[in-house]
Amino acid sequence: MDDLSKMRQEYESDPLDEQQMAADPLETFTEWMYDAIAFGLKEPNAMTVATATPDGKPSVRVVLLKEVELEGFVFFTNYQSRKGMELSANPFAAVVFDWHDMARQVRVEGRVEKLSPEASDAYFKERPQNAQIGAWASPQSRIVRDRAEIEQLQLEMTHRFAGNEVTRPPHWGGYLIRPEVIEFWQGRANRLHDRIVYYKTEEGWSKHRLAP
Repeated sequence: MDDLSKMRQEYESDPLDEQQMAADPLETFTEWMYDAIAFGLKEPNAMTVATATPDGKPSVRVVLLKEVELEGFVFFTNYQSRKGMELSANPFAAVVFDWHDMARQVRVEGRVEKLSPEASDAYFKERPQNAQIGAWASPQSRIVRDRAEIEQLQLEMTHRFAGNEVTRPPHWGGYLIRPEVIEFWQGRANRLHDRIVYYKTEEGWSKHRLAP
């Protein structure tokens, strides 16, 4: 473990010029996502989502971004999971897209709200059937006896829906993160990284450079 202190990655990315970046950070994010896909990153839509209890105890996990809307970022999960319970009590989240192979990161902060049942239904119908059944079978974030218990629940739900459409569980659906802060980070030489941040205002978005 002593080698950890010696690990050091130098970055030689091109400059990130805030004057050349779009006025709307979601436009810039979309461009960066296309770049990440073209680069060949594995699951570039993977994002680390941090939530917190009302008294400020944080938790964090990786989920998959499923849509970028004009209003923000969409993901789906079990409402009764730890993140779902925390979002119910404290509807704010922070997000990081870590694209280190490209020397890029995107950081997001914002208020979170549930998608409409219709929007959640529409996405659920697009999922593979085994994933649909899994949404019914898994008591996400709860303690279970062993792996066999999960497999038994999956088997029971498979039999339940055999030959029938798998409807969306009422405890599963989508969330929309409405960004209030979006920061774009690009690695530069000598740790003098480029950091461009957008803040949501009543007039739209303001754009600033942060010290690395």
